[in-house]
This record gives sequence, structure tokens and C-alpha cells, in this order.
Amino acid sequence: MARKRPLAHLIDGSVYIFRAYYSIPPMHAPDGTPTNAAYGFANTLIKYYADTAFTHAAIAFDYSGTSFRNEIEPSYKAQRGAPPEDLVPQFELCTRVAYAFGVQVFSKQNYEADDLLATAAEQVLAQGASARIVTSDKDLAQLVREDGRVDFYDLARDELRDAAAVREKFGVDPDQIPDYLGLVGDSVDNLPGVPGVGPKGASAALRAFGQIEHISANPNDWAELGVRGAKRVAALIDEHRDRALRTRELASVVREVPDTDASLAALEYRGANRVLVQTLFEELGWQRILDRVPCWDEG
Repeated sequence: MARKRPLAHLIDGSVYIFRAYYSIPPMHAPDGTPTNAAYGFANTLIKYYADTAFTHAAIAFDYSGTSFRNEIEPSYKAQRGAPPEDLVPQFELCTRVAYAFGVQVFSKQNYEADDLLATAAEQVLAQGASARIVTSDKDLAQLVREDGRVDFYDLARDELRDAAAVREKFGVDPDQIPDYLGLVGDSVDNLPGVPGVGPKGASAALRAFGQIEHISANPNDWAELGVRGAKRVAALIDEHRDRALRTRELASVVREVPDTDASLAALEYRGANRVLVQTLFEELGWQRILDRVPCWDEG
């Protein structure tokens, strides 16, 4: 009988830090350190392991609020501004939580969590395993594979998406997601799209022509696409093609971040470190969730 390939759960930690921060009322450790985001993040890890009993996992965090993309486009994510003051000290706490839980952690200067997850996924595939990208960030739908070896799980919505589900949601293949974002933009990341081009026009154009650089400016080539105002849309894309290509570059993940070890040995999950967890939880005043930690590394 063929041996089942391992499934590595690659978690977008930054997404779930912010989600926890905005969904849980303020909390503080005995020394006054704010902890609501870290507490929510810890609960997310506890529940996710309890639901999945994963054997291989990693968590990626953004290193800072900027990356190499800001060198390409200074306004990239500029609208977000600085994180709330009481969230700042919790980034380090969340990293400590992940380490204490025994999960491999990735974070690297000048790169985003997305790039680290993409790099880890590539390495996992090269070792004959599969990967599940755990995030709500639609940009990472570009990592989904047609052969099913990489899928996308939105934890908040409890939605698992394969390539067919990505096509159903966005109207394009997974590997066309950067082109799609190049045309429609992304307000979350302050990525400019082509003015006047919406999701339906973008997906129709990409289904017909494949990539931004191949989209015809001739309205006659759009005749059978069923796009309302096809002549205007074709002209807009042609006029703003350079802008769309730049946005595509920003939306494309890096798949070879240097010095990233996503070997299956590094990702193998053995459980939480009892000493680290107990020390951290005592420091933060979290004694009530200690008994809910589902797996301990007794080695």
C-alpha cells in the first residue's frame, strides 16, 4: 500500500494576530503588558491543533511593516499606518507563544509572511509532501496547485479551497491571481488596479488572453467575451498596462527566500514545550487555558 504523503500546515501568523487583536477586548498581564492579541493567537493554535492533529506545521510572521516591495512602490501598504500602540509588544509575545507550542517559526527582514509561506510550500513539495496554506489573505490563493498538493484554508470562514474553488471565487486559475490583482487592485495592500476595470472584466480578460501583457487592445478580440463595455475596458487596460504589471509584481510572492529551512524534519510537530508554555503562561496570567493545550512534547 502506498504511503500517505505528509501534509504540512503553513500558517499565516500575522493574519491571526490582527484578527485576535480586533476581536478580543483588552487584556493585560500582571505587569501591565497588553495580551489580548497574544491570548487570541494562542487560542487559535490550541483549537487548530485540536481540530487537525497536524503532524507538520510552521508559522510565518511579517518581520516589520515594510519589505522589499516598498522599494518598488513606496506607497505599498502605506494606508495602514503604524499598528496600535498596545499591539506592538504583542508581536514578540505571539512569536514566543509559537515557539513554546513547538511550531517552526519563520520571519525574515525585508520579506513578508506570504513569501516565507510560499518558500516553505515549494520546499515541502520538493520533498514529496503536500501543503495547506492557512490564511484569509486572497493573495496566497496563487499558491494553490491544480494537482491538489497545495490547498488554501480560510480558518475564520472554515473554507477549504482547491484550484476549482479558487476559479469559482475569482474566475481565474490560481497562478493568474497576481494578474487578477494587477487589474482589479487590492485596497487592503494599497495596490492600484486599472481604473474602471472590475472583477468580471478582469477575469474574462485573463481567461481569454492569459496574462496582462497578452490582453488585446483591439475591441474586436473581445467580441465573444461577454464583457459589458468591452471597447472601453480594452482601452483602459491598454492605457494602464504598465501600472497593472507593476501591481502584479507587488502581488507575486517570492518562492525562494534565502536561509529558510522548511525540511519535513524541521516542520515535524512533537508537541508544546511544557516548561516554556508554563513559564510564559504564568508570566502572562493565563493559567485557565493551560489545561487546554492538547499535545505536549515529552521528549
